[in-house]
Amino acid sequence: MRNGTAAGDRDPEETRQLVRERYGAIATEGTDCCGDVGVDAADGECCDGDEAATESERLGYDTDDIASVADGADLGLGCGNPKAFAEMASGETVLDLGSGAGFDCFLAAREVGPEGRVIGVDMTPEMVSKARENVAKNDADNVEFRLGEISHLPAADATVDVVISNCVVNLAPEKQLVFDDAYRVLRPGGRVAISDVVQTAPFPDDVETDPDSLTNCVAGASTVADLEAMLDSAGFEAIAITPKDESTEFISDWDADRDLGDYLVSATIEARKPP
Repeated sequence: MRNGTAAGDRDPEETRQLVRERYGAIATEGTDCCGDVGVDAADGECCDGDEAATESERLGYDTDDIASVADGADLGLGCGNPKAFAEMASGETVLDLGSGAGFDCFLAAREVGPEGRVIGVDMTPEMVSKARENVAKNDADNVEFRLGEISHLPAADATVDVVISNCVVNLAPEKQLVFDDAYRVLRPGGRVAISDVVQTAPFPDDVETDPDSLTNCVAGASTVADLEAMLDSAGFEAIAITPKDESTEFISDWDADRDLGDYLVSATIEARKPP
């Protein structure tokens, strides 16, 4: 592990640059490292399409979900399946925070139908380019991808019904701004349905300060109490954060050198903007 600065003390722009570099490399290679902390996409040690699909099954996607999306959108990223609890309905507008190559967006498009709309936002140019290429492959005319930061969303006020995300909020250095802006773009009565990791115990110093742990969805995780406080501060109600204890199995596989399941668990994060 490399020496570095604790996630909470690192300059926000430095954090964003680290994340851009990692996920830009993943987009360029067309593969994901399936959570292996310290393994870079450029090293050629990442999983192929079949392994990405297997990883997605472990995260809660069924075989129909995986088969319904054309190759190239499912990179095996994430720590859950927001589609499973977002309760998206026909005609709704969905916004995906950190949309990557578009996998969750294309699944959402099936849920909202041709009368609905899906907007993916990602700050990595290579990912946005890859996702836009995938629109035609998936015949998804109701999906668009925008380059931007999830703490400053390129979307108008009160235009979205559902905000989803899959293991991306933990990567954001200014999480309060993320929830504040999600609140802004939601219509009254709109909701968030986010899969992410939450911290269950203090990280060891070598995890807390390692840049690879940060960009691999580990060191940037917040506690349930902190997430609840941020959502409440943003103005949300009906806040419900539910850890998934069974997720420690695949999280433990993210690092061969230590059991991250001792410090981290996947969770569903739900909240609603007052009507």
